[in-house]
Amino acid sequence: MSQEPKKRHSRARQGKRRASIKMTIIGTVTCPNCGAPQITHRVCETCGYYKGKQVIKVKQTSVSKA
Repeated sequence: MSQEPKKRHSRARQGKRRASIKMTIIGTVTCPNCGAPQITHRVCETCGYYKGKQVIKVKQTSVSKA
C-alpha cells in the first residue's frame, strides 16, 4: 500500500514550502595578497596564495595589444 496524501495542499502552503528552496550567494572576501575577490577558505585564483603562503604557481597571462 503506497503512501498518498489524504488531502490536497493549498497553493499558499505549497509556496511556503518552496520559499526555503532557493539559491544562496557565495560568500566572497578580498584576497589580502592581491586584493582580488575570492571564495572564502579557498586558494586565490589570481595569485595562488592561501593564508599568506603561496600554494600554487599561477601563470601570468600576457595581454597583447593589436
